[in-house]
Amino acid sequence: MRCNRGSPCSNCMRARKGDCVYENPSPAERSTTGQDRVADIGGDFNAFLSLPTPEDLVASANSGLPGASTGAASSSTGAPTPVSQSSVQELDILRNRLRQLESQLSSTTAAPSQSHVSTPASTLETSSSRLGGTFHLHSQGQHVGALATPRAISHKSRFFGQSHFVCGLPLLRDIIEAIDQYATETSGLVVAVQKCKTMAKRIKALRAPAWPTPLTAELASKAVCDSLVECYLEGIEKVYRILHIPTFRNKYDALWTSDVESDRDFVAQLKLVLALGATTYDDNFSLRASAVQWIYEVQTWISEPEFKSRLGVQFLQTNILLVLAREMVSVGGESSWIACGSLLRIAVSMGLHRDPALLSKTTTMACEMRRRLWNTILELCLQSSLSSGGPPMITEREFDTEPPRNFDDDQIIIDGATSRPDSVFTQVSTPRALRMTFASRLKVVKLLNDLRSGQSYQETLRLDAELKASYKEANRVLKDCKKGQNSPTEFELSVGDFIMRRYLCALHFPYYGLSLQEPSYAFSRKMTVESAFRMWSTESSDSAGGATSPDKQQFARLVTCSSGFFRLSVWQSSILLVLELRSTVQEDDGFSLAPVRPDLLNVMEDSKSWNLRTIEAGETNIKGYLMLSILMAQIKGIMRHLSETEIVESIVKAGEEAMQDALVVFESLLAQLQPEGTEIQDLQEIDLTFTDDWDSLMVDDFLDDGVSDPMAWIF
Repeated sequence: MRCNRGSPCSNCMRARKGDCVYENPSPAERSTTGQDRVADIGGDFNAFLSLPTPEDLVASANSGLPGASTGAASSSTGAPTPVSQSSVQELDILRNRLRQLESQLSSTTAAPSQSHVSTPASTLETSSSRLGGTFHLHSQGQHVGALATPRAISHKSRFFGQSHFVCGLPLLRDIIEAIDQYATETSGLVVAVQKCKTMAKRIKALRAPAWPTPLTAELASKAVCDSLVECYLEGIEKVYRILHIPTFRNKYDALWTSDVESDRDFVAQLKLVLALGATTYDDNFSLRASAVQWIYEVQTWISEPEFKSRLGVQFLQTNILLVLAREMVSVGGESSWIACGSLLRIAVSMGLHRDPALLSKTTTMACEMRRRLWNTILELCLQSSLSSGGPPMITEREFDTEPPRNFDDDQIIIDGATSRPDSVFTQVSTPRALRMTFASRLKVVKLLNDLRSGQSYQETLRLDAELKASYKEANRVLKDCKKGQNSPTEFELSVGDFIMRRYLCALHFPYYGLSLQEPSYAFSRKMTVESAFRMWSTESSDSAGGATSPDKQQFARLVTCSSGFFRLSVWQSSILLVLELRSTVQEDDGFSLAPVRPDLLNVMEDSKSWNLRTIEAGETNIKGYLMLSILMAQIKGIMRHLSETEIVESIVKAGEEAMQDALVVFESLLAQLQPEGTEIQDLQEIDLTFTDDWDSLMVDDFLDDGVSDPMAWIF
């Protein structure tokens, strides 16, 4: 009979032996896998089930007593005999053994799901160069013989998912390796880059006020403030609903007419509105230094250790504005993805993830403001996840807050107001339309950045169809609104289309590199290029010349003067289109008399001009301009059928010329920022005896410009 390995075991108990002795198992026997352990425990359970039941044991014990045939009562009234005492002990042992087996089985079966994350099979490829540093490319083969799909990039302590543009690094590998052969600490390109870095640091230092910077009531002139407020309300506020506009305007007007001391909470909110409005105030972001000052003041104020007493709607509004302002004005190095995660947790702690209808009864305005703020936070979290390559860290199961209802701002002041039908355009119609696409966009980002995502190409195609269907429905709703008295502005339509194209491009971009070698991915190549072209056209339409509508001008300023999601997306689209041009040139067999994609040739020239305009508007990151310049030189060299050596020489020369262009702009910016009476340091006097090598110069220093700017990861 099988031993149940109890102490004592069942066999020894029947034989009336007091002790059991077990042989020590061999090391091989002791080192069992989790499945073997479950099997052993299952065997113990089978042995346990084969034992007599407690009722059988009691009956067996009673059968040995005198008078058992007359009933159990006679045995239960007397003193226990040795046999009955043994039976009770055996029952206790069996109960204890059952508890042990249940506990072991539970811990053994539960442990794998708690300690192990099931991830798709992946390979790790390490790429090192003096220009690019050391990067680890995490790839995934979908089936035997398939080309590897890039899943993520890691560099030192940083890890970025597939939606981050740096995962396209393999597309630039040839150009990095070519320059790597030339780059030395004394080469002209390295010296020029170091000069740009030195001047860029000086510019940023002159812009930044002292820390901490106390919040003051000092503002720009009323005329300037009025213009900045309108820039904000007619731009960013139309897409990201944060403020109740009538309430904000009342407080703003009172600020200029009342003799009462200003409310510090509102002053902080106003300064962030002014900073955001400054990004579209003019073509060169002339108020950048003031915007930085205002953000520093609010950051100092919000860092004061008075959190709990401030936890309310106005404080949350200010936090949202601060996250947006820091990203769009490029203040500080904190990733917007991290900042949005903190923002999300503040909102959850306030209960915004629960629909107001499920909470205590409150006013219509309170309900709708909570829904609007939650909707805006969801949008910002998703966009930051897409840009940073981090997982969204939220699912639709974790909240039940409904989308904002179709109210204008003046309606929600009235309790019991009825929302308007979708066909009537209101001040929340555009955010509501974007919310209709939220579920499909969330699936896209999860597919790209989720660690457990296997990402088959069929799933990509399925999400492509779902994303397009949701956008088609949202677009239909907005088009229906255009038939009424009020309609969405051109700015709102441009932003909505731009956002959707960005997600569509991100969905297919992982297969773009594969499509250059494998025709079965041609659809992804087509969708990537088309989406990039649509995003780029939103900027190029303003620079084409001729009369420009205010809405188009405002969007063009947004993508040129601001930092963050919109400018980065335009830059990425321009790089993608230039890469497509390079691939087209390389694939050209020379038999066609027509020029190679004249539309892409125009994009190449226009994108370089646009990147230079971003530097003239105050951008100190010159990597985008440098990358486009050397790509252009490579393409022109291929078209002229130059040798590899000649192409490398032209690439390096183009890089040096690009850095000289940037230096001219930086000198002009420094002249404006330097205190009166001081002279700009001559570039020849800049210390170029580097203590860092080329790898540190191009990787660590470039990447440490601020992780809030994902463009910093292009090298």
